Amino acid sequence: MKSAKTTATDVLPAEGGLGNDALLEVDDLHVEFVTRAGLVKAVNGVSYSLMPGESLAVLGESGSGKSVTAQAIMGILDMPPARIPQGSIKFRGTDLLKLSEDARAQIRGQRIAMIFQDALSALNPVFTVGWQISEMFRVHRGMSKRDALKKAVELMERVRIPGAKQRVNDYPHQFSGGMRQRIMIAMSIALDPEVLIADEPTTALDVTVQAQIMELLAELQRESNMGLILITHDLGVVADVADKIAVMYAGRIVENAPVRDIYKNPGHPYTKGLLESIPRVDLKGQELYAIKGLPPNLLDMPSGCAFHPRCPYRQDNCVTDVPPLNEINLDRNSACHYWREVLDGSHG
Repeated sequence: MKSAKTTATDVLPAEGGLGNDALLEVDDLHVEFVTRAGLVKAVNGVSYSLMPGESLAVLGESGSGKSVTAQAIMGILDMPPARIPQGSIKFRGTDLLKLSEDARAQIRGQRIAMIFQDALSALNPVFTVGWQISEMFRVHRGMSKRDALKKAVELMERVRIPGAKQRVNDYPHQFSGGMRQRIMIAMSIALDPEVLIADEPTTALDVTVQAQIMELLAELQRESNMGLILITHDLGVVADVADKIAVMYAGRIVENAPVRDIYKNPGHPYTKGLLESIPRVDLKGQELYAIKGLPPNLLDMPSGCAFHPRCPYRQDNCVTDVPPLNEINLDRNSACHYWREVLDGSHG
């Protein structure tokens, strides 16, 4: 007798289906955490989409909600204390939030995969990297240990780990930070996912290794035409990889735009501050710009625009009125009452 549970194969199209339609659509997503101190609204009405072969960078300081959004997409939030009171997450047209946990598990890792920011914590220290990569093929593809280990070596070579055949039986602690991150990437792409979420993939790596990791992700994306979501707090690492950027602050998207527009002329004071805080060779010897103040306490959010306590463009209505996500043009929005002034630099 057929199970009454909804499965991924019951509701999702075959891989590569739906032509050029969006791979992923997050619409008005809200995520809350019930804590002893009160209700934390970590994500407050986030919407964005991802097309096949497209790269979206999700930017913001710690606590902005970018990683919580990714965890909601993956279905790995602890519920409770987390809850999703509103919104949808559609993968190829199917709302993932309406699927059973069994159905979500079929999608997770196989069709939507994630690279976590701390590779040393994410990898199991007591198993070899080859065992951990090959597990994906043993569990999900039913391969023998020998065939799965052979695939693990191929993946390690694909992400450019030198001497992969010799190193497949090494343990995570025997690799450098950059090499461990490559192992995490190998695990995430093992089953050819259609969407890859990279959560701070270059954290704690030096600048040269950061560039290598970003170049590798871009190359892997081009090879498979997968959609890529890059979560970061650093505008500097995504300039050559992202097609578009969504800037988050205090659980909301405050600006979204094609990457060239963001870098050329930001349309929100927060985005402008992030750009001005990037180290530049031509400013050598000068004090680096820093956005004043700290991100808000999500248990005690400011009235009006959440950024107003730190904003050089602040006016009286910023303190009282939450700005809508204004449409600047067809593919660009800014949640600022004074986005026109920000764009033309008339004050602030």
